[in-house]
Amino acid sequence: MRRIRHDVHGGPEVLYTEETEPPVPGPGELLVRTEASGVTLPTVRRVRGGGPLPGLPGDEVAGEVVALGPGVTGFAVGDRIASFGLPGAYAELALAPAAFASRLPEGLAAAQAVALIRGGHVALAALDTAAPRGGESVLITAAAGATGHLAVQLAKARGVPRVVAAVGTPEKAEFVRGLGADETVVHGQESWGAPVDVVLDGAGGDLLPRALGALAPGGRLVFFSSGGGTVPAYELLAGAKTVTGLTMRHFAATRPERYAHHRAHLWEEASSGRLRAAIHAELPLSDAATAHRLMEARANLGKIVLRPDAGAAR
Repeated sequence: MRRIRHDVHGGPEVLYTEETEPPVPGPGELLVRTEASGVTLPTVRRVRGGGPLPGLPGDEVAGEVVALGPGVTGFAVGDRIASFGLPGAYAELALAPAAFASRLPEGLAAAQAVALIRGGHVALAALDTAAPRGGESVLITAAAGATGHLAVQLAKARGVPRVVAAVGTPEKAEFVRGLGADETVVHGQESWGAPVDVVLDGAGGDLLPRALGALAPGGRLVFFSSGGGTVPAYELLAGAKTVTGLTMRHFAATRPERYAHHRAHLWEEASSGRLRAAIHAELPLSDAATAHRLMEARANLGKIVLRPDAGAAR
């Protein structure tokens, strides 16, 4: 089989394709024939530095189960699933944790599934954690990204009366307005408008203090960015504000009942067409470097997906 790897840290240029033997599923794992692999900012950042070497990038997969590891129940060979939390998803065959896997509804496209399996779950978990009450407003940073654009749709579906979408460039504003955002702001502009009750922050970094500053007194911020950032403690004290961190792996492992509920909700909404993941680009696996360049340029509107190269051996 073919997969993408890197032997040194660096930019997209360090990624290359290699031929290797298929992996063998261990306890609690599924071997999946890949139909689509999701490209994420955390993966891009691990390639740049911080991840183990040699590196096998990727974290999300949708495809067909071809083998079960010891002790796996609830799945069968031939099932179409999506899962996250797996290194090495940029491959024709990938190992997926059964604990995070989800059987796909009939007819759901692989690109849609891989766009929802983490991004949709993060958006729902962030909304659940923030728990906006009737009449409260929500601001979403990185709102045109893979998670943010789903959060905009889900917040409006929940009846949030004022959803503010913060985006990186003015060109992205029209995209998020088309998803239902009531207001749009650009990350770099001086004012983000009237304060909000809740912020869902997927940008982090230098924008985290600004996101916190956008909260009204007593407001709540849910932080799910891999970009880090520093919280100004006095802002919390003076404004009686709250910041909560969120990682999907921890949420799924510690709140399995909520994860299962979210999973059913996502597939129902996707199957009905009420929730639509925007696919910015579908690229061949061998073009992973181009996918990373798009991510680093923050050029994407929604999700970037890799697919096995046409004519690849199975």
